[in-house]
Amino acid sequence: MLPSSSTKATSSMVDHVSLSSLHHHPNSQSSSLLLSASSSFAIDNANAPSSSTVDTTITDRIFMDFSICPSFFSNDRTLGAELASCPDSEPLGRVVFGLYGRLLPITTANFKTTCTASAYRGTLVHKVLQGQFFAAGRQGSRRDKGVVQPPSKLVRNVETVDPKAYQLRHTRPGTLSLCLEQNDDDDSIKLSPNYHNVEFLVTTGPGPCPELDDQNIVFGTVLEGMDVISSIATIPTYKPGERIQFFNDFAQLIGDERAQSARAMWDRPQKTVYISGCGELKVTKPSLSPPSLP
Repeated sequence: MLPSSSTKATSSMVDHVSLSSLHHHPNSQSSSLLLSASSSFAIDNANAPSSSTVDTTITDRIFMDFSICPSFFSNDRTLGAELASCPDSEPLGRVVFGLYGRLLPITTANFKTTCTASAYRGTLVHKVLQGQFFAAGRQGSRRDKGVVQPPSKLVRNVETVDPKAYQLRHTRPGTLSLCLEQNDDDDSIKLSPNYHNVEFLVTTGPGPCPELDDQNIVFGTVLEGMDVISSIATIPTYKPGERIQFFNDFAQLIGDERAQSARAMWDRPQKTVYISGCGELKVTKPSLSPPSLP
């Protein structure tokens, strides 16, 4: 499927910003352009190719160690202390991801670079939607705790405007996906000419998440550690009452910017879950089946 001429014109305006990641700018003129453009890239479910025809060869293996830091937000914690040096860390376990490098070489390369540069280390799992997915890798201001500072070696991800990148579906637990529509990066960061989206989500099950399809890029799967994924999925999260949700919806309707800031707190885990380690496990030979670990 080839983009229309209008789509090509629009994509040149936003080559450094992922389209779906800017959907949360309802009062911005540029946001309106991006919304209309992104609809051109969405793949119709009826015309989407079968996953069996897509090259899901596993070219890379990435590990992430997840832990809980009970004291991270306590008042007596040293100012400026990092999650990576949590004194009372409680390990949850290791997750190993297999990446589809032949299908999405840029997305997987950026993810791998961010891992091998330890940029994800000491950053938060900032959102858990129980029964759906959890998200990590959020970028924020340097004052924020547990956010990602992407390495400078990342390349512009043109795959975010390529319809072929959206072929795979979020059909099963353990699906690894680049957050576009579900992206929580600070708005000021998204508008930077040097912005690189490194936020990711992992589906937790038990069922599929079709609402994520066509809006986020599936680029890998969990090879080992689904028990860790399940542990994260069951952590209690902050849920506002109906009254608070009503006033927030009204504030957002009238354009109150504080509404979006307040909404960012929703679905935040009540325990401080973070990535305590990350890196690459060498693959001796690309494989369509999950390779055994060394």
